[in-house]
Amino acid sequence: AVMVKESVRVYARVKPLGRRQQAGVYSVDEDEKSLSNLEIIVPHDLADGFINNKRESYKFKFQKVFDQEAKQDVVFDSIAKPVAECVLAGYNGTIFAYGQTGSGKTFTITGGAERYSDRGIVPRTLSYIFDQLQKDSSKVYTTHVSYLEIYNECGYDLLDPRHKASRLEDLPKVTIMEDPDQNIHLKNLSLQQATNEEEALNLLFLGDTNRVIAETPMNQASTRSHCIFTIHISSKEPGSAIIRRSKLHLVDLAGSERVAKTGVGGHLLTEAKYINLSLHYLEQVIIALAEKNRSHVPYRNSMMTSVLRDSLGGNCMTTMIATLSMDKRNIDESISTCRFAQRVALIKNDAVLNEEIDPRLMVIQLKKEIQELKDELALVTGEQRTSALSQEELLRLDELIEIFLGDSNPNSNLNVGADMRKIKYCFSRMKQLINHSKISDKKLLLQHTSEEKDTNREGGEEELKKLQGLLQQRNNEINILVNMLKKEKKKVQDAVFQLNAASLGSTVLEQSLSVNLEESQTPSNCFSLKEAKDFNSSVHQLPFLSRQ
Repeated sequence: AVMVKESVRVYARVKPLGRRQQAGVYSVDEDEKSLSNLEIIVPHDLADGFINNKRESYKFKFQKVFDQEAKQDVVFDSIAKPVAECVLAGYNGTIFAYGQTGSGKTFTITGGAERYSDRGIVPRTLSYIFDQLQKDSSKVYTTHVSYLEIYNECGYDLLDPRHKASRLEDLPKVTIMEDPDQNIHLKNLSLQQATNEEEALNLLFLGDTNRVIAETPMNQASTRSHCIFTIHISSKEPGSAIIRRSKLHLVDLAGSERVAKTGVGGHLLTEAKYINLSLHYLEQVIIALAEKNRSHVPYRNSMMTSVLRDSLGGNCMTTMIATLSMDKRNIDESISTCRFAQRVALIKNDAVLNEEIDPRLMVIQLKKEIQELKDELALVTGEQRTSALSQEELLRLDELIEIFLGDSNPNSNLNVGADMRKIKYCFSRMKQLINHSKISDKKLLLQHTSEEKDTNREGGEEELKKLQGLLQQRNNEINILVNMLKKEKKKVQDAVFQLNAASLGSTVLEQSLSVNLEESQTPSNCFSLKEAKDFNSSVHQLPFLSRQ
């Protein structure tokens, strides 16, 4: 399979400041090597009177930094479109947003509800994928979507078709299964088929209404869970046995921040602990992957890292968006998000083209092969059937012959199996058809040439008379020769008889022969003495000469 080895691509997006927020100091600098530098300045006055020896300036490298005024469509074109293209080509892809609560992860991934132009990466990606699928008629595509929520280390299916849940506990629980090849399977997570963009968006909205949100000091509707929206695409060329399967994970992680900062208690505190724990495990996996000679990567520690196992250091093209809130209060969090992003950028993934053979087509091909082998065996072992072919079989054979003769392709075959009865029938039928076509050709020819015959008839009669004359002449010549031969035969027999009686020398015979020949010479036939001798030797064959 084709393999693409590349690092995880890391982007940063700065959230626009709210009205009451004080701006932090940062600068974005476009590098000449298609990278962006983000510099964050931490002034000393934030230290509230303590002696502060902390660094003032922090620099981070990103693939690109989207500043506060960046629009959703630009973000999509730069970040998600290249990944979507790879997914359509048969590779796996993942896009995930990471950042503190209220830094714009959900806005970037899902989008805002106020304006159509605020749509996020998920709806835009769906739109783009279905648009491309409609344009490409060379393959047959099927698309499914799934929506998984991980809340307090439990998985839930947000697209459960049976009921709209009023409480999270009502949703089906998703559990993780691992096969012997260490592939992760999610039990109880439904795959919903989406044949067009509208169906896919409806499923997305259904899932979004079931998500867990809560009010935190940072955000009125903070997403308190990790959500993974996955688009599964399988494609196949007509007639081919190869299927390409790829999936695109769009991940919205829950907010990362220190519990002390959120000022929460009760179940919100429990949530924060779980969120932080799963993000901590995510970070551990990333650190392990970035280290050159780590043999064990702790994927199994949390559900999140198990599900994203392929996306991190596996068979996937992965992109990360670090979302940053740049007001003074959140500068620390933004720096820790950037540090995390720098570690993620060190991970190398091996994306493989996901091709497999369609089992159904494989079965059909194997059945066909078995039948051919059986037929060959029957021919070789001479096990021939003797019963006459049925009327249906004969009609079917006629049909096959007709198709075969009508096919202009020089490589087409007439395949009737290894049944000698059928083969013989096909040959005799072909012969009939050829003879029939010859007769009809002759009729056509006769029609075409009847006029020419009229004009040629007189000349033809003259030709006939000439030929008849010539034939008569040849007949006469043959008659004369035959009579001669008879006479010669008689004379020779007499001479031989005399020879035997008188026991004379051969010279006498020669003389008598030459005399006889001279007597019987005709103007048109002269034999020399030598020819006479040859003739003498062939006299015994004369009974075989017939008049013809």
